[in-house]
Amino acid sequence: MATLVKTNGRWKAVIRKVGWPTKAKSFSTKREAEEWARQVEVEMTQGVFVDRAIASKTTLFEALDKYLRSVTPTKKASTQRAEIGRIQLLKVEFGSCALTSLTPLLLAKYRDKQLENGLSPDTVRLKLAVLSSLFNVARREWGLGIPRNPVADISKPRSTARDRRLTAIDLNRLFAQVRSHSNPMLSWIVELLFETAMRKSELLNLELGDIDWDRRIVRLSDTKNGSPRSVPLSVRATELLRLACQNSMRPKSCQLIFFGEPGADEKRRPYVINKLFLKACQAANISNFRLHDLRHEATSRLVERGLSDQQVSAITGHKSMQMLRRYTHLRAEDLVTLLG
Repeated sequence: MATLVKTNGRWKAVIRKVGWPTKAKSFSTKREAEEWARQVEVEMTQGVFVDRAIASKTTLFEALDKYLRSVTPTKKASTQRAEIGRIQLLKVEFGSCALTSLTPLLLAKYRDKQLENGLSPDTVRLKLAVLSSLFNVARREWGLGIPRNPVADISKPRSTARDRRLTAIDLNRLFAQVRSHSNPMLSWIVELLFETAMRKSELLNLELGDIDWDRRIVRLSDTKNGSPRSVPLSVRATELLRLACQNSMRPKSCQLIFFGEPGADEKRRPYVINKLFLKACQAANISNFRLHDLRHEATSRLVERGLSDQQVSAITGHKSMQMLRRYTHLRAEDLVTLLG
């Protein structure tokens, strides 16, 4: 049984149980002290007691700062940049809250409010994913005494998979626009994204030594999911890469195939394409089409050409069939032809 002592108008409960460290806590009323002591003793008896004292004194601001120092740097550079932005927003929204005060109910209300304010389901889901990762690390590695990850107890906004496809006429107009640009790298990049189904970052970070001309493949060592892969090249993709590699404007010391202007540190980074691509789409009268949609388009066309799911995933790098299906959007009119 716990010992209850009244001191200076407050009730202090002290629990001494064999096999457990002594626990004590003060309350305004005797009833609160008794309820706390009863709950702790039951948890100790069941072997599930977790000391929440440290977590109750640790704010989310402090925990996120520690996460930024110890966890975020272990991730890919692109992931770090995105995560830092989400963490800054979470600090503003929840920074002063103790970790133990972030209940599933509070987080569910936060989720709904964010969606009502117009944030996309993906944006809200990714912010919650950072919180979930923080709680898992705090529970398993920092010993903060959090009995459960509250984010795991709420439903997440459904990801909005895009299904934008281009017609042959759209593609011809788009290719005509990018080919008319003064820098041929724009058209090489756009057409290669369409031919290979590579991610933009994978293509733009290619170096001269990454291409095996004899086997007609590109070796990718730095991918989004961390798994290296080899991408086979079509005849057209091979032709485009040869043109890019033979670019007479490339400085001799630069190994990047698609290089940009040197920065303030004199270092050349990949060619910047997003705004140019948006302008090309506008000039081609193509709306609601993003650069990343070229990967969706290319993946769908691989399936339409008769490649199996395993063959397509080997090319695109999708680790699960579920994710591959999100990237594959077959046109009903094409299926009509197959049905006869």
